[in-house]
Amino acid sequence: MSSITIQQKGILDIPADAIVNAANSGLLAGGGVCGVIFQRAGERQLAAACKEIGHCPEGSAVITAGFGCPCKSIIHAVGPVYRDGTRGEAELLYGAYKSSLQLCRQHDLHSVVFPLISAGIFGYPVQAAWCQAIAACRDFISGNPDFDISIIFAIPEEEKLVVGHQVLNG
Repeated sequence: MSSITIQQKGILDIPADAIVNAANSGLLAGGGVCGVIFQRAGERQLAAACKEIGHCPEGSAVITAGFGCPCKSIIHAVGPVYRDGTRGEAELLYGAYKSSLQLCRQHDLHSVVFPLISAGIFGYPVQAAWCQAIAACRDFISGNPDFDISIIFAIPEEEKLVVGHQVLNG
């Protein structure tokens, strides 16, 4: 049975088939969650795999091996930089989650750990980011009743965690 949960942990602290990297479109090592994932995976190996892929547009996702991370695969999802909410940001953010979940299905990955995509340095408002994240996950689950998946959000920050539980349970 599929589920959506939120845990107050780091993304690398939850065992899963896949973790999601909040990536940039160039798939380059960055700061925040992205930097931590590259470091743990082995920066040289992961950078080489990402370079081979080359690019990922906003609202999409690509997949690599997990390398040194505690997962089979790393899904690199590119959320939008938030500007003013009128430039398709909601659709792009929803698309980043949807693409990630579709990759899970295509690669038979039944557990995935997400950060709250775009709600860090990309500036997406937390409440709105949660609404898109939960909607995309629920839509995926209802649209794929024959595919069981455990969707976990790893949220270390108390403020984001509280809002996430409100959106999930509201």
